[in-house]
Amino acid sequence: MKPHFRYLNKPALEPVPGCDWAEKMVLNPAIIQDPDTNDIHMLFRATGPWPHKRREGCHDPYPIFLGYAKSADAGETWTADFSRPALAPALGYEEHELYITDIQGNVVRNYANGCVEDPRIFYMEGELYVTVACRPFPPGPYWLPVETRFEYVPDWIFEGNDSDPFIRTARSNDTVTVLYKLNLDELRQGNYEHAFQYVGPVTEGSVSDNRDVFFFPEKMKIAGKMQYLMLHRPMNVLPFDGGEKVGKPSIYVAAAESIEDFASPKATHRLLASPVFDWEENRVGASWPPISLGNQEWLISYHAKKDAQFGYTQSFMIIREQEDDFPAVIHRCSDRLMYAERDWEMPKDYPTPCLFTTGGVVMGEDLIMSYGAADQKIGISWVNFADLLAYIRKFDEKGRIT
Repeated sequence: MKPHFRYLNKPALEPVPGCDWAEKMVLNPAIIQDPDTNDIHMLFRATGPWPHKRREGCHDPYPIFLGYAKSADAGETWTADFSRPALAPALGYEEHELYITDIQGNVVRNYANGCVEDPRIFYMEGELYVTVACRPFPPGPYWLPVETRFEYVPDWIFEGNDSDPFIRTARSNDTVTVLYKLNLDELRQGNYEHAFQYVGPVTEGSVSDNRDVFFFPEKMKIAGKMQYLMLHRPMNVLPFDGGEKVGKPSIYVAAAESIEDFASPKATHRLLASPVFDWEENRVGASWPPISLGNQEWLISYHAKKDAQFGYTQSFMIIREQEDDFPAVIHRCSDRLMYAERDWEMPKDYPTPCLFTTGGVVMGEDLIMSYGAADQKIGISWVNFADLLAYIRKFDEKGRIT
């Protein structure tokens, strides 16, 4: 029997009229349980028109921000701070405005200048981090049937130095995933300016648009060395291991000896999972950070898209660590377990039905998941964790019932 998923009967959070940074969309939330209480903390993606930075002859820019919310009742209700963003892009335009001081005190290129999108929160070596998909410059209203991605990319970028990876990334204005260290104490007290420390990019924007990125909490032994491991989903898979064969956006595992090496050729990449089932035809990507199951096994939530009409599906797999090698899939559920069904999850401005999980925490007997709905709102779901795992284990690594 399939596990039973329970859903809120209305959005947990949605756009706020009159809130300039969250008037259009409030979606794709990351969650983490407070280590000292039963509170759940949330960072969510939000956007609205930003006429303060509008250029003549262009649409209003739509920079993307992170907002903060909290639940004290296991996700049933949420209190959000819409007074200001928790993390905002810098929105610089001139060359000298595109730098930031990183966690080491170095002045570096700021890949989070235009947008900070789709957060994921996780622990790594006992410290709390968040990844965000960033664009060098904000787009215009990107849901319109016109190209607005380049409206706020300045002309000097196209005349810049080809050897500069930031310049090459900015020319396409694709997403680069950036890592921040997150101070939960400062976040929950509303001291947002002290809650985030810029670590740096962990994907190469000049190689591929890349998102759905997060790390395993501890290093693993790969090729005789203890290395960090990161899940990611490049849009262009051709530069990566097995990319020519799969040809579609897929889930990869990357390994590197230092965090700085991930956004460089020093990282090694291994294909973990590619589209196999009918409902995965367009792409697959990991959804939120892995949960340890013990015995060197990890639960991976993942999403798939078939097409614009069918929309996004959420399912699950279990992977196992391998001796001196990358982890491998041992169970992969071939059933569509979560997908848009409620009226408020159905398309409005976007044509695609969307239920897109971006956070999961285990509290008591339940796995609590946060998700974006219709690319504009936030939903919450619960499922008995033991029932979910038992069901996933019915399938082998290729999705066949055993």
